[in-house]
Amino acid sequence: MKKFKYPSVLTVAGFDGSGGAGIQGDMKAISALGCFATSVLTALPVQNTCGVKTIHSIPTQIVDLQLATILEDILPDAIKIGMVHHTELVETISAALKKHPHIPVVFDPVMIATSGDRLIEESTIQSIITSLFPLSSLITPNLDEASLLAGMKIETVDDMHRAGAKILGLGCKAVLIKGGHLNTKILTSLLFEQQGKVHSYESQRIHTDNVHGSGCTLSSAIASYLAQGKSMHESVILGQDYVQNAIRHAADVKTGKCNGPLNHFFNPQKLIKYEMV
Repeated sequence: MKKFKYPSVLTVAGFDGSGGAGIQGDMKAISALGCFATSVLTALPVQNTCGVKTIHSIPTQIVDLQLATILEDILPDAIKIGMVHHTELVETISAALKKHPHIPVVFDPVMIATSGDRLIEESTIQSIITSLFPLSSLITPNLDEASLLAGMKIETVDDMHRAGAKILGLGCKAVLIKGGHLNTKILTSLLFEQQGKVHSYESQRIHTDNVHGSGCTLSSAIASYLAQGKSMHESVILGQDYVQNAIRHAADVKTGKCNGPLNHFFNPQKLIKYEMV
């Protein structure tokens, strides 16, 4: 009898009880795109659509045990990493990734939430750059995070080009700077790859407050397409398109009192099945 497998995506991220971002948003996006979602919880932020009230850390040894337990059983086809908010956690995740260098990794360096809340310890940034960036296939900072990493203010697309070159120089294989925070009608995101390759993606701004978890969702979508065997360039294009539609289909819905979530399931796909060789 033929045997099949699902394309599997592991999300290593923080909690969001309001359901739009973090590990919940990740698993919704991964599932909606036809992949099988597994997860490792790194932190328990207490938050809702209006912001983060406090963050409870998961003990590092428990994160390490979660990683080992999942990786020994359901080896993912891609990994998405989100909230990594202290140095010990960086080292734990890096050690696990080094054992599986063939698996593509999309790292969303969650440092500043859409609400403006700072989500990371200052001392952790250098550890992330040194240990996680070289192991990541792609990092996906928003403009605030890119500004922090590049050490410069980003107010224009030209600024994004300069920042992207700086961040790529920190040891990344590829960088996607998301331009959603620019005050423009057309949104521009830029993908920087080695050898000076830069791809530009443009989309129409959708006027809505329902963008909570958009960064988490994008990185998870890209990881899902990589898990399906698509190229980085194609995965970014498809991921951006998915998020754009998820925002559009949630624009007229009221969920919570502040920044509502995306509609992850505007067009859910059946779980993909690949025949095992």
